[in-house]
Amino acid sequence: MDFQKLCTFETFKHVWKHYSYGDNFADMIEQEFKRTKGITYLDHAATTLYPESLIRDYSQDISRNVYGNPHSHSPSSRLTHDTIERVRYRVLQHFNVTPEEYSVIFTSGCTAALKLVAESFPWRPQTEGEAGSHFCYLTDSHTSVVGIRGLTSGRGVVAMPVSPQEVENRAKAAAQGEDVVCQTPHLFCYPAQSNFSGRKYPLSHVKGIQSRRLYPACDHQGRWFVLLDAASLVSCSPLNLQDCPADFIPISFYKMFGFPTGLGALLVHNNTAGILKKTYFGGGTAAAYLSGDDYFVPALNISDRFEDGTVSFLDIIALNHSLNALHRITGGMHNIQQHTFGLARYTYMLLSSLCHGNGRPVALIYTEGQFESPSTQGAILNFNLMDSHGQIIGYSQVDRMASLYNIHVRTGCFCNTGACHFFLGITNQQTRKNLQAGHVCGDRIDLVDGQPTGSVRVSFGYMSTFEDCQKFLNFVAECFIEKPVTVDQDRLEKLKTFTAAPQGLCAHHQIKISNGEKYQMDEWVKPIEVSLRGFGRKNSNSYREAHTLTNIYIYPIKSCGAYEVHDWPVGPLGLLYDRGWMVVNGNGVCLSQKREQRLCLIHPQVQLPSNKLLLQASGMDTISVPLEKNTQMRTSYQVCQSKVCGDRVETVDCGDEAASWLSDFLGQPCRLIRLSPDFTREMKKRPSGAATTTSLSLVNEAQYLMINRASVELIQKLMSSREDDSEGDQILDTQNVISRFRANLVIAGVEPFEEDNWSHLIIGNTQFVVTGQCGRCHMVGVDQETGTRTKEPLMSLSAFRTGKVTFGVYLTRQLPESTTPPSVLSAGSLIQPQQHSS
Repeated sequence: MDFQKLCTFETFKHVWKHYSYGDNFADMIEQEFKRTKGITYLDHAATTLYPESLIRDYSQDISRNVYGNPHSHSPSSRLTHDTIERVRYRVLQHFNVTPEEYSVIFTSGCTAALKLVAESFPWRPQTEGEAGSHFCYLTDSHTSVVGIRGLTSGRGVVAMPVSPQEVENRAKAAAQGEDVVCQTPHLFCYPAQSNFSGRKYPLSHVKGIQSRRLYPACDHQGRWFVLLDAASLVSCSPLNLQDCPADFIPISFYKMFGFPTGLGALLVHNNTAGILKKTYFGGGTAAAYLSGDDYFVPALNISDRFEDGTVSFLDIIALNHSLNALHRITGGMHNIQQHTFGLARYTYMLLSSLCHGNGRPVALIYTEGQFESPSTQGAILNFNLMDSHGQIIGYSQVDRMASLYNIHVRTGCFCNTGACHFFLGITNQQTRKNLQAGHVCGDRIDLVDGQPTGSVRVSFGYMSTFEDCQKFLNFVAECFIEKPVTVDQDRLEKLKTFTAAPQGLCAHHQIKISNGEKYQMDEWVKPIEVSLRGFGRKNSNSYREAHTLTNIYIYPIKSCGAYEVHDWPVGPLGLLYDRGWMVVNGNGVCLSQKREQRLCLIHPQVQLPSNKLLLQASGMDTISVPLEKNTQMRTSYQVCQSKVCGDRVETVDCGDEAASWLSDFLGQPCRLIRLSPDFTREMKKRPSGAATTTSLSLVNEAQYLMINRASVELIQKLMSSREDDSEGDQILDTQNVISRFRANLVIAGVEPFEEDNWSHLIIGNTQFVVTGQCGRCHMVGVDQETGTRTKEPLMSLSAFRTGKVTFGVYLTRQLPESTTPPSVLSAGSLIQPQQHSS
C-alpha cells in the first residue's frame, strides 16, 4: 500500500468511524460554508468559522426587533435585558450548571476575563505573622495567564510557575492537616487544554488543588482557588462543571462559534464570588453611591457588579443564535469532539510516519502522547518539518508555501512561550540571544543559528472535513519531501490501534497493511539537482560582458500593472510617481494582489506632458486623474489615514469618478487614494552610507527593487527540472517570471544571485546603497497578464533558497554631499557594483 492509498477516505474510516454528523454533512458544508470553497482552513484554535445561517438569523432578529439599552425600563430595554438573561442561562446550561451555582460575567474576551480576576482577587502580601498569597500557574499557560504576575509582583505576591510534571508527580501527596486558622487566599491557574500542543490536562486537578491534595497547594497553608482557562478546550470539547467546579472559568466565544467576536465571559462560582473586590465602578455596577462623598454600595447581582458600563448587548443577542446553530448543525459538543479528534489523530498518524526517500522523518511533532484518546488530546497538531538532512525548515517558509496552496495554518509560539520553549528546547539564555538577533514574538524570524524559534500548528473545527486533512498531507508530500515519499511501517503499526479507547468507542480500528515493506508513492515532484554551475556569465551567451540596466518599470498604483519606461526621472521618493497611489476597499484597507488578484489587470500610465494618470483595463473606458494638484484642488479632496506595511500614512482621496471606475472593475466598493504631498514617510532603518534620512512613497520597504535576469533564468531552469504536474508542465517564459517579481530595475550581465553580495552600485552616474534582500510570498504566483495564480515560481525558489525565501535586492539612492543628484535613469546604462567587504 502506497502513500496515496493511505491518504484516502476509506483508510480514514478504518481508523475512525465517528466522522461528521449524519449523511448530509457534505450538503451542510456546501450550504453553510460555501465561502471556504478552495480554502483549507486549519486554524480553528485561533478562531473557528461561523455558519451562514447564524448571520442570516441574527440579521433577521435585529432587523425585526428594537433592542434598547438594558439599563432602562422601556419596552425595548426590557426586551434586551430579558434576552441577555436568557443567554446567560443558556451559557450555563451549555456547561451543565445553573444560575444557582455559577454567574456569567460578560467581558470583551478571555483576556479581559483573566484581567478581571487579577484585579479583583484579594491578594495578601506577606507579613511577619502570616504568609502572603501565591499566584501559581502551569508553565503551559497562555500569555494572558502568565501576565497576571505583572499585577501581583507589585503587591508582594509570590509568583510560582509550576510544570505539568510537578503537579502530576506529587499527585499522591496529602495536605498536612486541615488548617482552619490560615485563610490566606492563593490562586492556581491552569489550562484545560494546551493551546500549543492540544494536550488536555486532568480536570480532577480542580478538586485536587482546592482540597490541597496536589502540589503546590499541599505545601502552602491557606485557601486555594482554581482558575481553569477553558478557552482552548471548549472550542471542540464538552466541559461539565459538575465534575470540576472551578472557581473561575474564562472563555472566548469566537473560538467556539466564530461569531460574535470581541465577546467573552468569566464564569464565577457563586460560593467564590464574594471574595472578589473591585475598586473601580462603572455605570450599572452600583446599587447606590454619593458623588460628593466616599460612599458606594455595589450591585447585589454578581453579573451587574462586575460588568462596567453597558454590555455589548447586540453581540450577546448574536450569541443566542450561535448556540442555536451549533446544536442544530452538530447535535452537541460530544459529537464535535469525536469528529475533530478523528481528523487530528489521522493527520498525526500519517504525518508522524512520513519519511524522505533516504528514510529520515519529515516531521518533528510536539506532543506528550500519541493521540490515543479525545479525553487526553484535543484537535491540535503542532510540529516542525525537517529536510532530508534532519535540519529544521523554518515555519515562515512552511507558512509561505501553505498560502500558495490556500492552506491556512498558524505559526510561531501561539502566545504560549512556556510550552514552546519546553518542546523546542529553547533555554532562557537562548531566548535572550534570539532577542538580540532581532527576533520578537509574532515576527517571521523562524530560525536563529539554525535553531527554530517557533513551530507550525494545524487545528480542526466542527466544519473541518477529511479533504482538509488530505490536502494538507498532500501539500507536505509535494513541497517538503525528498522523493520518493516513504512511510515508516513500524511506527504506523504502533499507531494503528488505540491504546486507550474512550467510553463508547471501539478500540480496534486498524489500518490493514502488509509487513516488511516501505510504502513508496509515485513521483509527484522530482528532487531538485540543479546547481549554480553552468548558469554564469562565462557559460551562457545570453549575458552581456558588462553589467547593464535592461528594463525600468514603475508601478504608479500600488499592486496594479507595471508601466515600462526607457528614461525616467528620479524623484525624492524613488522613481517619479512610483507607488504614489493605492486602492483601498470599502473599509479603507489597502488592497494588494494577495487579496485581489485582478488588480494586476489595471494598467496605469503616467502622462508627464499632460499631467495625467490614466487608468486602463480591458472592457473599461479610460479615465484620468491629475498627477499633481494645485492648492485650490487639494481643498476639495478628503484627507484620510491609511496603513502601508504597518506605517500610518496620510493620504488624499482621488474622487468619485476613479472610485466608481475601480468599484465597477473589481466588483466591490473601492477608492483610489494617493500619498499626501504634505506627508513624509521615513524609512524604518536608515541605510548604511545614506547621506540623509530616506523618505518612501507607498512602497513596502525601500525606494527601489532590483532583480537580475541571470537569477530569473536559474529559477526557470529549476522549474523545468521539477516537472510539476499541477502546473500542467507549463514552463513560464523569462518575461512572465520577471513581471511576477515586480521590480523597478532589471539588470543583466552578472552571475545568478551575485547581486545578493553587493553593498553599493552605480547605475549610469546615480549611486545606490543596497539595503537588503526582498523576502518573497505567494504573490509572485500571480500571473501579471491574466490574474490567475500558480504555484510557481515560489515552489522552485523555496526549494533553492535556504532559510528566508528572497529574490532581488532593495536599493536606496545615495545622495552626494556636494553635487546635485542626477535626475534621470536610462535603460542601457552601465552598472558598477561593489561587493561587501569580506
